[in-house]
Amino acid sequence: MRKGEQTKLRIIEKSAVLFNDKGYTGTTMQDIMAATGLTKGAIYRNFTSKEEIALEAFQYAGHVLWEHFSAAIELQDTATGKIVAMCEVYRDTVHNPPLQGGCPFLNTAIESDHSFPVLRDPAVGAYTHMLGFIQSLLAQGVRTGEFQTEMVLESVASFIFSTIEGGIMASRLTQDNRHVAYATQHIERLLMTYKAH
Repeated sequence: MRKGEQTKLRIIEKSAVLFNDKGYTGTTMQDIMAATGLTKGAIYRNFTSKEEIALEAFQYAGHVLWEHFSAAIELQDTATGKIVAMCEVYRDTVHNPPLQGGCPFLNTAIESDHSFPVLRDPAVGAYTHMLGFIQSLLAQGVRTGEFQTEMVLESVASFIFSTIEGGIMASRLTQDNRHVAYATQHIERLLMTYKAH
């Protein structure tokens, strides 16, 4: 990797943590300069604006999450096991989230709806992608006979995603991981009700 590419990647990596931790509007160019050790000129040689940095940082945060999810589901054989393993990625969201600051999906969705609309479309795209992935795992479970064919895939996938994100939010707010644990337990119980007999 060339030096210019290394510099750009450093800006993206450091900014992803800053944006996830402090928010997009709460993060200043001065914060990015301090985190990267670069001058404003060096940053603007790689990016035209803070918005451009934010877009690439959100994409990078998504890659980090998918690496965690991929590693979590790799050893699982069933759709239930894979979905629960994905939830378990956030089991210590208070002290050890996949990315400092919590879930970038949740944080970006909230902020893009109000104060940073440039990220709304990427956030919707990430949500749609995640929902589709959960649906594909459920569909796999139906195909293999793990789940009943009557399962409404989109409805169950939406419930799973919304439940775990709500658990993450509650745990981050209260600084107590039990809310993520509750969400994961109820998701697993829901999936058990769809088990094929």
